[in-house]
Amino acid sequence: MELHISLQGSKGLAEQLYRQLREGIDSGRLAAGTQLPPTRLLAEQLGVSRKTVADAYSRLTYDNLLSGKVGKGTFITPAPTQAPAPAHSVALASAQTLASWKARANPLADMAPSTARYDFIGGASSKAQFPFDDWRRCNQYALRQIRRSSARYASHQGLPELREAIARHIAFARGVRCNSADVLVCNGAQQALDLIARILIEPGSRVAMEDPGYTPARQLFLAQGADVQYVPVDDQGLCVEQIADGTRLIYVTPSHQFPLGMPMSQARRLALLERAAALGAIIIEDDYDSEFRYEGRPTDSLQSMDRHGLVAYVGTFSKTLLPELRLGYAIVPEALREAIGVAKQLTDWHTPTLNQWALARFISEGALLKHIRRVHEVYAARRERILQRLRGDLAPWFEAVPATAGYHLSALAKGDLDVAFLINMARKVDVGLYSLDRFYVLAPPQPGLLLGFGAIELLDIDPALDRVRDTLQTLG
Repeated sequence: MELHISLQGSKGLAEQLYRQLREGIDSGRLAAGTQLPPTRLLAEQLGVSRKTVADAYSRLTYDNLLSGKVGKGTFITPAPTQAPAPAHSVALASAQTLASWKARANPLADMAPSTARYDFIGGASSKAQFPFDDWRRCNQYALRQIRRSSARYASHQGLPELREAIARHIAFARGVRCNSADVLVCNGAQQALDLIARILIEPGSRVAMEDPGYTPARQLFLAQGADVQYVPVDDQGLCVEQIADGTRLIYVTPSHQFPLGMPMSQARRLALLERAAALGAIIIEDDYDSEFRYEGRPTDSLQSMDRHGLVAYVGTFSKTLLPELRLGYAIVPEALREAIGVAKQLTDWHTPTLNQWALARFISEGALLKHIRRVHEVYAARRERILQRLRGDLAPWFEAVPATAGYHLSALAKGDLDVAFLINMARKVDVGLYSLDRFYVLAPPQPGLLLGFGAIELLDIDPALDRVRDTLQTLG
């Protein structure tokens, strides 16, 4: 490597070389692991004696900044401590804003998969079921498409091929009324929520959402300065009559209420659409996992019932495929389309094109529907086994909330069961359980568990719930 070293005069050359190398290491300009030139080569480059370079290297080695590897050379040693803090700290004008972001809670971030052998984490899919071979083939197709295309940024709205594929898929699977022009491809459903919030919410804007509800959506609305109204839910879903006047945005999960799981009734859906029309409010329909349905006929999406252009339908492939792909979409009402396009382009220009080409191919070949049918059988068996246990030996302590879709279900605690203590005790026997109370704000929390069955294997459910039952019996 070529080092930028400048030596002055003819005296103290080893000291000068030592100081300059030391400064380069301390500042990070010479990164840990970097190989330095051999002493003979560096001496020739600098026009000094080899002893001068060897003396500087020796001092740096003594300081534990260099290390020699026999037969390989001399390398910069990783620093044992972090870089020193600035000598004089300055009070930032944005300190209050930064503090508000740091203080913003996100319970789902705390629900990262545990290290327990048996884990009922919600929202996690079964990676063992993912069709990696099909996806690899679609990625190869995507690379060929990118190689043939001009080296330019793509449309902020998404690849036309993918938008067309999504429109066909959700019309078939969820009865959504749309065409490709209505589709906005996003980096997961969370970005779709963020973009809608950006263009609709100003400080003080009133937003209504379910309580309990999806915490990342709530925190996102609060971060935009919204006045969030927490509307309670009952066995039919959101209590529409309690939505306040002046509301401009309503967030709901009607097909599989998060986190409790019950679907919104038909009468409540019609009432919600009427209330939104009276308010002139936009409804976000977060349909995050209802492609997995186990009982009864499929319910119409709220968007398909909308006759006023007020419902923004948000979907994701994180649940049907893999969350790591970060692929989602929004079906945007015409009134929002131009504004949300500007917001998307200013945010990240467009979602990565490679994954878009691959997903378009994956859908158009029928691989997505084939995958959904296959994992539906897997999830249905897991769900049924958990329900059997909740109706059987776990019935003295828990009751399942009726739910027809998704891959988590909720179980409400009976009596005065200390759910938090149960969760801690379950971790000691290698079972990961998760509480419902973290999703409540103003409504009185109903003690219970959110039981995800997307990531736990069928054969692991009974051993895990046996341990939970034994723990409950020990607690009395």
